[in-house]
Amino acid sequence: MAFKSHMDKALEQAREAAGRGEVPVGAVLIAPDGQVAALAGNRTREMNDPTAHAEILTIRAACASLGSERLAGYDLYVTLEPCAMCAAAIAAARIRRVYYGASDPKSGGVAHGACVFSHPQAHHAPEVYDGIAEVEASELLKEFFARKR
Repeated sequence: MAFKSHMDKALEQAREAAGRGEVPVGAVLIAPDGQVAALAGNRTREMNDPTAHAEILTIRAACASLGSERLAGYDLYVTLEPCAMCAAAIAAARIRRVYYGASDPKSGGVAHGACVFSHPQAHHAPEVYDGIAEVEASELLKEFFARKR
C-alpha cells in the first residue's frame, strides 16, 4: 500500500486554531483502516486548560469513541513536534506512528528536550517521521507569532 499523508487535515486544524487565537497546531489521528478517527487544533486558551493541546484532544476523542485507552495501530499527524506532555500521552496510548511537520527546539519532546520516546522509562516508542509539510507548518507558526509581537 502506498503512503498517503494526512498532514493536510492537521494543517487545516492548525489554521482553525490560529483563527481562534490559539497557537496554530493541529493534529489528526488515522485509524488502521485509513479513516480519520479524530482531529483537533489547540484549544488551551478557549478551554482555559494547559493540557488542551491538539494531540491530547485528538487522543482523548479517539479513546472516548473507541472505549479504550489504547490506540495500537493508529497513526498521528501533527503540525509541530509534540512536547514532552504530548509525547508521554502518545506513548501511553501506544500510537503506532507519529508524523510531524515543524521541529520545536525550544519545547519539543521527541527530537529535542526530553526525547520522551528514547527515554528508558518510555512504555512505548512509536515510529517517528519528521519534516512532513514542515515549511507550511513552520510558516503558520511564524506568521502567528509575528502578529503577536
